[in-house]
Amino acid sequence: MTGGVVDIGYPELLMAVALMGVDLVVSWRLRLGLVRSIAVSTARLLVQLLALGFVLGYLFRYQTVWWVALAVAVMSLAATQIACDRTRKTVRGVAPSVFVSIFVPSVSVALVVVDGVIGAQPWWNAQQLVPILGMVMGNALSSVSVAIERLFSSMDARSQEMYAMVALGATPREAAFPSIKAAVSAGMAPTLATMCAAGIVQIPGMMSGQILAGADPMIAAKYQVVVLLMVSAAGTAAIVCACYLAYRRRFTDEGYYLEPGLRDELSPRR
Repeated sequence: MTGGVVDIGYPELLMAVALMGVDLVVSWRLRLGLVRSIAVSTARLLVQLLALGFVLGYLFRYQTVWWVALAVAVMSLAATQIACDRTRKTVRGVAPSVFVSIFVPSVSVALVVVDGVIGAQPWWNAQQLVPILGMVMGNALSSVSVAIERLFSSMDARSQEMYAMVALGATPREAAFPSIKAAVSAGMAPTLATMCAAGIVQIPGMMSGQILAGADPMIAAKYQVVVLLMVSAAGTAAIVCACYLAYRRRFTDEGYYLEPGLRDELSPRR
């Protein structure tokens, strides 16, 4: 036992890894061609999370405000890279918009929760700030990826309508607004669905972890409520920010909607 948590040994961890045999058998039997991807994903999961555990142990033990700031910066850049990789086929050049959209809402909401709700001392305490920021930022990058994909696919589907609206004097924002609404709605939907299912269909992750660690279920439930609400708030703010910063990539500086062949050459560098 470690602080109320049952320590999992490495032999037991390898036993859990063996569960991935289900995925491997399905891929092999159905000829999905995913055996290599499953193996690589499993190996990355082990290496990345064990390395994270080592780094966080060091950070919690020897934390300073500068080390915590560095951790936040690395997390933000990694989240931006992952989100941009997911949207690269949709549109290029959105990295600055994605970074701002993920960083500002995530850090703002995490600081409100750590300082105002939990009351961490000091407010930059890594043991509270880093895990909470990781949850918020992970959800924000997923929401932003979904929203940007939906935004530009909707704009492309409405291209003729948007040509007509711009020709009649509409601003780029007015022409893109229906697509922005659709993208924000699509980005919010997964989090809202999770909130509806929490406590009925599933016991969410943080609550399950605290219960396994021996915490009072009511205390664990309160923490989980805070987590879901902060994730929803940060995700929604990130989606709205991303959509309003990124939609201009489909327009010239003069406000004309771009044909597919002209987008990379003439779209504004924002």
